[in-house]
Amino acid sequence: MKAIVVTDEAAGTAGMTLVERPEPEPALNDVVVQVHASGFVPTEMAWPSTWTDRLGRDRTPSIPGHELAGVVSALGYGTTGLSVGQRVFGLTDWTRDGTLAEYVAVEARNLAPLPGDVDFAVGASLPISGLTAWQGLFEHGRLRTGQSVLVHGAAGAVGSMVTQLAREFGGYVIGTGRAADRQSALDFGAHDFVDLGSDALEDVGGVDLVFDVIGGDIGKRSAGLIRAGGTLVSVVGPSEVRPADGLAIDFVVMPDRTQLVEIVQRVRDGRLRTNIGNVADLDDAVAALNPTKRITGKTIIRTRS
Repeated sequence: MKAIVVTDEAAGTAGMTLVERPEPEPALNDVVVQVHASGFVPTEMAWPSTWTDRLGRDRTPSIPGHELAGVVSALGYGTTGLSVGQRVFGLTDWTRDGTLAEYVAVEARNLAPLPGDVDFAVGASLPISGLTAWQGLFEHGRLRTGQSVLVHGAAGAVGSMVTQLAREFGGYVIGTGRAADRQSALDFGAHDFVDLGSDALEDVGGVDLVFDVIGGDIGKRSAGLIRAGGTLVSVVGPSEVRPADGLAIDFVVMPDRTQLVEIVQRVRDGRLRTNIGNVADLDDAVAALNPTKRITGKTIIRTRS
């Protein structure tokens, strides 16, 4: 099968190559999925799991990518709940070969059925962005109706999902980003927008929840905005500064079939819009994943039309 592999951590996405690899075999409780579309997060190149297995052993050349939509082509021993020929989407294990390939082996429990009226590219854009938003807002942030939510990177792949879900569940949403992102963030449902290049973040005042996808100085300054009893939720590692009278929580997104079903149903009925910035074929994936200009939204690699 065709697959994108990486071998050099220092080279990052520039070290990607398109090669031929053996098709994967399904392990216990696995399925093999014929990939139709996959998503990619550029920060994967900095994740230890891209380069080593659970025991810390080198596993290169490894196949990156962890979001997929496709069709089940084989079942492993003991696998239940899915069938050959079924359309699925979901999130693969961090320490196994991923989805930038024609086939991938993945635990069946990490996948959910993909309705027939949802395009494979749309399905592949949902797992990381959608689950990160859902888990950050509802499991870790415990968002309640009427609370104020500061969403960093509100026009990005994750931030746009956070913005829409927070708005749906009754939050007052303040998005942040570059000046060029203002209209996009407002279109996704933000009530207000802060230009991080020219506006003073501190002018926002107190908020109940900050969803941080940026970190660094922005993350540190955000901690001072948390009201008593509020929460700073981060997906970029532990916050260097904690709220004076609130919680600071960092988390890694986890597969969840029930949540995937909730997310894709919202796409079907129009409550949730995806944020796809670019779509390219697998043969052109290396160039697409090394863009020469800024791409807002997720890059999707189509393996089959």
